[in-house]
Amino acid sequence: MTVDLSAIAKWPNVPACYDWLSLDRRGNWRLQGERVTHRGLIDFMNRQYGSDEAGRWFVQNGPQRVFVTLVRTPWVFRREGDGFVSHTGQPADAVQGIYLDEEGSIVLETALGIGMLDDRELAGFLAECRDQDGRSASEAALIELMTTGAGTIFWHTHRLQSIASSDLPMRFGFDPAPKP
Repeated sequence: MTVDLSAIAKWPNVPACYDWLSLDRRGNWRLQGERVTHRGLIDFMNRQYGSDEAGRWFVQNGPQRVFVTLVRTPWVFRREGDGFVSHTGQPADAVQGIYLDEEGSIVLETALGIGMLDDRELAGFLAECRDQDGRSASEAALIELMTTGAGTIFWHTHRLQSIASSDLPMRFGFDPAPKP
């Protein structure tokens, strides 16, 4: 998916917009805190969502960049069949790493990029997690991994790794709160 930047050529000096648009933990767009529900506007924002060289995510609105405040990560993933799809509808493609943060959120490193798993998908995902002996991962084991980083839990062939949510932006190169 390519963001349409053609309007910038006509109007190169339109100032960017900050602190107006956000992406919540479930992949919903929010304008000044209010959830966007208009299907056409959601589709437009999904098509025009991209990032710059500084890791700032934005929606290109004609000649204006509207920078997005990220509640956690640039992508929010949902299960679709055997794989994952982003909040914009793009396939996540190959999973390269899986992380469990201190709040119990699952974060997926994929070919598309870094994103958190929609919390409505969490129960099904965790039901597929196994310990090193192939048994269902216990709640105690998951809590241990979340709080101390100790333990061995797998989702299919991927070992879950502990990560602090505050480390995500630096480790994966994105700016969760762009400023002018």
